Amino acid sequence: MSSPPIICFGQQPCGFFPRRFLYAKIATARRLPAELGGEIVFFLHDSDHDARETQTTLRHRTTGEAHTFNFGWKNKIQRKFTPLYRKEIVPEWHAQTARQLPAYVSARAVSAFKTVTANTAADFCLGLYQALGLLDGLRVARSSDPALRRAACAIPDYFVDTRHEGEVVRARLASPDTLHLHEGGSSFLTLPAPDHDPALISPTRDTRLRWMQSVLHCTHYIAGAGEQAYLNTAETPEITFVPRDTIDRSDEAWTEF
Repeated sequence: MSSPPIICFGQQPCGFFPRRFLYAKIATARRLPAELGGEIVFFLHDSDHDARETQTTLRHRTTGEAHTFNFGWKNKIQRKFTPLYRKEIVPEWHAQTARQLPAYVSARAVSAFKTVTANTAADFCLGLYQALGLLDGLRVARSSDPALRRAACAIPDYFVDTRHEGEVVRARLASPDTLHLHEGGSSFLTLPAPDHDPALISPTRDTRLRWMQSVLHCTHYIAGAGEQAYLNTAETPEITFVPRDTIDRSDEAWTEF
């Protein structure tokens, strides 16, 4: 007997209220088990460090004007270089944002926001996605999970979680002996590469698919519009790639239940 299908979609934490394209991936994935059976796995790439990933665009309920929110970060080093699963949110951010939200989202969405008390960016996003009911019945696999990292295949291009100025940062392997922190444009900060266990490694964009697949063994993958442009589908011929549903205002936040 063949194994049941594993239907997967991947995404960084993408706004504390998730962007609409993530909702579209979830909706696409939920349709497939009715046809194929199997389970749905959300590969949450919370090892990413880009603070722009959690920008959250909401529209004013009266004027329709768009406003972009983001977390308040502990310090500049964390904002620029720390992976999302370790980026700390300043304590006052939650209450300050909750006071602004009624002008942008429903009372029910505000209540869901208030129930989440996590103090890191990835945990907060995941907590609110769960509070909205978006992840009911799904399995979440996190790229920050040491067990997942140790189970993954070796890859030639990757990032290492290491220490810099008292913080954990995500630096790209530049040579066997050096790591790079990208400071913008063509500017890089060079750090020594410490000995690193696979539990400290996370993939780059181009090695993420094979790294993920070596652990999750998915049969179907929901590919977003951006992913379709760069995924090397030939390296995982066992996967059936399914384009996500189209959705309007895809970069804005989804706040419904």
